[in-house]
Amino acid sequence: MFLRKFRRHTNILRITKDSNSFRFFAGSSSSAEVDVSFSNGKNIRISTGQYARLADGCAVATLGDTSVMVTAVSKSKPSQSNFLPLVVDYRQKSAAAGRIPTNFFRRELGPSEKEILTSRLIDRSLRPLFPENFNCETQIICNMLAIDGVNNPDILSINAASAALAISDIPWNGPIGAVRLGFLDNEILVNPTRKQLQHSDLNLIVSATKRNLVVMLEGNANNILMQDLLKAIKTGTKEAQHVVNSIEKLQKQYGKPKRELEAKPGVSEEVVEALQSLSEMRVKEVLQNFSLDKLQRDVALTEIRQDVLEKVKVNFPDLDPSLIGDAYNNLIVKKMFRDLIFKTDIRCDGRKLDELRKIECQVDLYKPLHGSAMFRRGQTQVFCTVTLDSSDSALKLDTLSMLTSGVKEKNFFLHYEFPPFATNEVGRVGPIGRREMGHGALAEKGLAPILPDDFPFTVRLTSEVLESNGSSSMASVCGGSLALMDAGVPVTTPAAGVAIGLVTKYNKDNKEIEDYRLLTDLLGIEDYMGDMDFKIAGTKKGITALQADIKIPGLPLKIVMESIQKATDAKTKILQIMNDTMAAPRSEKKGNWPVSEQMEVEPHKRAKLIGVGGVNMKKLFVETGVQVNYLEDNKFEIFAPSESAMEEAKEIITKLLNTEKAPELEFGGIYPATIVEIRDIGVMVKLYPEMPPALLHNSQLDQRKVAHPTALDLKVGQEIQVKYFGRDPVSGLMRLSRKVLQATPK
Repeated sequence: MFLRKFRRHTNILRITKDSNSFRFFAGSSSSAEVDVSFSNGKNIRISTGQYARLADGCAVATLGDTSVMVTAVSKSKPSQSNFLPLVVDYRQKSAAAGRIPTNFFRRELGPSEKEILTSRLIDRSLRPLFPENFNCETQIICNMLAIDGVNNPDILSINAASAALAISDIPWNGPIGAVRLGFLDNEILVNPTRKQLQHSDLNLIVSATKRNLVVMLEGNANNILMQDLLKAIKTGTKEAQHVVNSIEKLQKQYGKPKRELEAKPGVSEEVVEALQSLSEMRVKEVLQNFSLDKLQRDVALTEIRQDVLEKVKVNFPDLDPSLIGDAYNNLIVKKMFRDLIFKTDIRCDGRKLDELRKIECQVDLYKPLHGSAMFRRGQTQVFCTVTLDSSDSALKLDTLSMLTSGVKEKNFFLHYEFPPFATNEVGRVGPIGRREMGHGALAEKGLAPILPDDFPFTVRLTSEVLESNGSSSMASVCGGSLALMDAGVPVTTPAAGVAIGLVTKYNKDNKEIEDYRLLTDLLGIEDYMGDMDFKIAGTKKGITALQADIKIPGLPLKIVMESIQKATDAKTKILQIMNDTMAAPRSEKKGNWPVSEQMEVEPHKRAKLIGVGGVNMKKLFVETGVQVNYLEDNKFEIFAPSESAMEEAKEIITKLLNTEKAPELEFGGIYPATIVEIRDIGVMVKLYPEMPPALLHNSQLDQRKVAHPTALDLKVGQEIQVKYFGRDPVSGLMRLSRKVLQATPK
């Protein structure tokens, strides 16, 4: 209570307690800013000291008229978890774009898919640089201040988060810099605008730290060549150094002293020796038993762990059991797993470093489905289905996502599902989680470039993981490509994906990699105990998507380039195996394939087709399952779930439109018209029996001003003479007049 009152009445912004002493951080009214200049002349301004001064760190990044404020706050006491509880919240604000949310409450609700994916992007850029023994609960909040619709705020959020952590007292081995790269007309674009990005063959984000070390890669491409991708990564890493240098200057001007980390409790050498003597040979035997599958290996290692921990507890009863468990996992199992790879160049399942697991493919599994495929790689199995629907079923994006991406709707989307039984677990089944959303978005990026732009249907691809032992998202790319071809979708070329892993001997003192091994077609255990998960998808010609999750503080460009080359070689082998099952889209249509046609309807016949309140269209959908949607220029799209439904719908539409040829009316001709209805504004008349009633307005009834048709003693059934002046070019309604046939009163 005293500390809160003291801080409220002084200029002290933050008070922490270390042992028996207090540390005071004084507030300052001054601010500081730096400009980051890129090679193409664009500038990012990063400032601090103006907003949110009670946070541990706060920075504002501005590019053009887009500004993002990012705050970093961390608790002073470590959590009980043995990992870093880092939470990144990236939220788009409608007010920043001068908009009002369109939902019922007119306020921001739960995070959208775009916000979740960007939060993951920022998290993966920052997490590798936190110290191993730092596990205080930390939160990064990205607050949109202004969005101009030209410059995307996600890159600014990564750089502002880097600056906020750098100037804070939170232990972090940054800063990093992030750059977006485009590729247009054989030129690399640095931080392209939204319009440039729409025409670009590449959308790549590179996060790097000093000494040109890559921390994170994420991107999609329009089948870009490997040499062009490598050139873009090199350019991005080089440009990121400008951001790193500028943030370091800001840190020197305004940064707080970093907190002193408490030494992480460990175990004595005596305990480590006891663990080694009890488990080393047994663990080695399990890891070198190539006949064990995933579950058998996990069960064997678990049994050894339980037996060893129980025996060690007897000899060291006062020691915390969690410390013994951590020592066993990191100093015995993980170390043994990695050492065996370096010594033998053989992995725990008996494969060589660049060897693929056994691959099996099947298509056309169930007849009612438009397209289906099963793809199995080792103990990773996915079941993919394709559903074709009308263009009206396209995925509509939210307002801010439209503003930042320039895309209003998507006619292709992939939904990824990861049920708990895929890993022999019991868990929650419900709304999609962040992990599933990220994996599905990556697989969608890998397949989107091979779909045609003018495909008349909306395509929904689902990928359900039935078994998982690593790289299920890249298996979704392979299975999804086969399912699309099975559905007859005219893809330009098949696509496949593979994950590349990494095991390093990392020197923590000089922060350099002394030795490393790249692992093609990553296993789940290799991902868990390794240092990288680099997923790459593409076709035989080029690359369509990539995502690198790096667990050490940065990779040299040499390893990144070598990883991409390994992935390209593996991708080619996978495509050869897939081609044996299906090499091209199905040419013959399935019986259940939907049909889409376009029909032109004259403006004056639209009312007949649609009906009052759309009743005809609703009735048509209920009876036949056929949807009719208006396109433009008097054109309608007819979508039918099958050929027979299309034929039935055409018969109904023909009757609605009444295709009997109407008499041709001559412009300026005089015709007899029968009054069928009296209205306040005029009379409804017919010139021939099958004609829909047309309005003869009060202003065209007589040379005199008429307030109501009854003033002229006009009655239903009465025949009058009218002159025909064609149809209105916009509404298609007849233009009739009785007034012009009367003599002008004297």
